[in-house]
Amino acid sequence: MNQAPAIPHAIVTLDARRLPPTVGMLAAFFRGRGITAYLVGGGVRDALTGWDADDIDIAIDADAARVGRELADALGGHHYVRLHEDWQIARVALKGEEAAGYIDITTIQSAIERDLLMRDFTINAMALPLDAASGGDIRGELLDPCGGAQDLEDGVVRMTSPAVLEQDCVRLMRGVRLASRLGFAIEPDTASAIRRNAVCLATAPQERVRDELMRILQTPNARDGVRMLDDLGLLCSVMPELAIAKGVAQPKEHYWDVFNHLVEAVGWVDAMFGKRADVYPLSLVPRFEGMDDYFGGDVSDGFDRLTFLKLTALLHDIAKPATKTVEASGRIRFLGHHTEGEDTVRQTLTRLRFGNRGVEHVARMVRRHLQPTQMAQKGEMPTARALYRYYRNAGDVAPDTLYLNIADYLAARGPMLGHDDWAYHCALIRHILEAGRAEDAPQSVPALVNGYDIMDRFALAPSPAVGRLLRMVREAQASGEVTTRAQALDLVSSSLERGGDGA
Repeated sequence: MNQAPAIPHAIVTLDARRLPPTVGMLAAFFRGRGITAYLVGGGVRDALTGWDADDIDIAIDADAARVGRELADALGGHHYVRLHEDWQIARVALKGEEAAGYIDITTIQSAIERDLLMRDFTINAMALPLDAASGGDIRGELLDPCGGAQDLEDGVVRMTSPAVLEQDCVRLMRGVRLASRLGFAIEPDTASAIRRNAVCLATAPQERVRDELMRILQTPNARDGVRMLDDLGLLCSVMPELAIAKGVAQPKEHYWDVFNHLVEAVGWVDAMFGKRADVYPLSLVPRFEGMDDYFGGDVSDGFDRLTFLKLTALLHDIAKPATKTVEASGRIRFLGHHTEGEDTVRQTLTRLRFGNRGVEHVARMVRRHLQPTQMAQKGEMPTARALYRYYRNAGDVAPDTLYLNIADYLAARGPMLGHDDWAYHCALIRHILEAGRAEDAPQSVPALVNGYDIMDRFALAPSPAVGRLLRMVREAQASGEVTTRAQALDLVSSSLERGGDGA
């Protein structure tokens, strides 16, 4: 057992401003029931490092399931769930702007110090007694049997013992998530233990693997987190589809091979939404009012559009190795990689237990990620018809796909980025973005006719042909070729007379 010396009588105070507002209430709740309770894990770690703690872990000398139900009732009907029967873990999910995201309650199995030794990493293996809480502050003796406070100071993620990683291999991913979020290094023995156990992720609960991957992508250092996952052998254990992308050469316009291009694309998404987005070349990236709120919107499985954009950046060219051809002239092509990629990401994300909405969100972006730069000849802007087709096909991921396209472009060029081409590319994306957000955007203008109008007027039965005729009319309306209902019906009539159905 890797037991660093305990820090004797290390009296610390956790600032109320760094703690969820529910801490004071929790102290009173447990004190009133005569229950010894400790703030443990991430709440202590985050408060000591200056991070705002969103979630709370509590260890108690009582039955966690019973107390969890009582706490949920005392808090006014917040959701309660039993997380683990054998380990006596209960969760109370809190609602409201003033509350933490959740409270996890664990039963102390023997002694608090021994329970801390069973935790994953030293910086998560610290505790403070809740009975000393006052006004949200917690002042008391820090229980730190593994030296987590020193590792926090040194910027190190260290396992409490090799056994804890073998008992639950999802902790391998969690170590990377902590290092990525805090900007820490993983201690060498811990890194070696992670590499040894990496293969076990294939048999781990895929929902938990998914969540750890997405939380790594959620950090502002997602590219570094992905690099760390790869260095430790975890990335391709989670997504073996990425392994064959390594070393796959691309045309001369690309600086990186396929694998490194994908990782760098994640980095450019980070950069576009980071603190230095006002510095060239990011200063040319188009932005829109409400952009942060838009990308902060939930997609699926509790993760937002920005996190899913990074996930898609990591996967958007996943089918390039399978579609690569080299012509006699030496020209490298990846014909159909966007459609093949759409199918591949569906399989990958379904295996990782992503919800249907999240799977389709990524699949649609992968399918459409080339379209923004295929809508017009270089140096020109897309026509109204092309803009309509883009927004019709991309649907609710149209803005997301534009920013994926930007990250793709930057990751492709790398240090070879040319100013004039980059300025044109940003102007093109801005034109597409503004056209879609305009009040008279083609996709938002009411249709001149509907399917029933066409079927009634021309005695047609319901069929895919009616849908194709409708799309023909909508494109003509978008381009200004027809502006009235009569003109729309005349267009349908002309198409039918020619033996066409709008295809």
